[in-house]
Amino acid sequence: MIYTPKHFAEDDRHVLLQLMRNNSFATVICGGADDPVVTHVPVLVDEAGQLLQCHVARANPLWRELSADREVLFIFHGPHHYVSPGWYEDAMPSVPTWNYAAVHVHAVPAIIEDRGRVESMLRALVTGHESELETPWIMDLPADYLRKMIDGIVAFDARITRMVGKFKLSQNRPLADRHKVISKLHESGGDSATELAALMQRAIDR
Repeated sequence: MIYTPKHFAEDDRHVLLQLMRNNSFATVICGGADDPVVTHVPVLVDEAGQLLQCHVARANPLWRELSADREVLFIFHGPHHYVSPGWYEDAMPSVPTWNYAAVHVHAVPAIIEDRGRVESMLRALVTGHESELETPWIMDLPADYLRKMIDGIVAFDARITRMVGKFKLSQNRPLADRHKVISKLHESGGDSATELAALMQRAIDR
């Protein structure tokens, strides 16, 4: 369970799915509470926003913990950044904090046994990331090599049952402070600061 004060809760499914797709390298947790198995993998989110797909190395013990009787937790980490009290317009005493956005997704897993489906998933994953490059790499591999690579992984999909979004974007501060934080984030530079500033602005505009 993630602690989520009401003013930081994000319930808009479209907003949550957008963050998941824009930040698709997720933390995956499964197994018992006393000794959970954790890994970090790129995840595909289907167009309907109902299904997640990913894969792990066959040597990774995580896949052996997968069961239709026990949900898997996916954590998608969005932009985040330190926020200084000196960034506020309000002169009242304040302390430093950290703004961020994250989505926790609970889902029921199922191992993908069909090799054709596994290959299609891998091609979709590669195409999605390569399309962002100036010179995309084409997944045109020798059949024997591809077969060997597929044998070395275990792919699974997971049907989403619940999503919890926590977008801590200074909603508990006066509007003037929120605008000042956005300005300071832009001055800080860097992708995460800029993305967080944009997320804060969208939250205000809504």
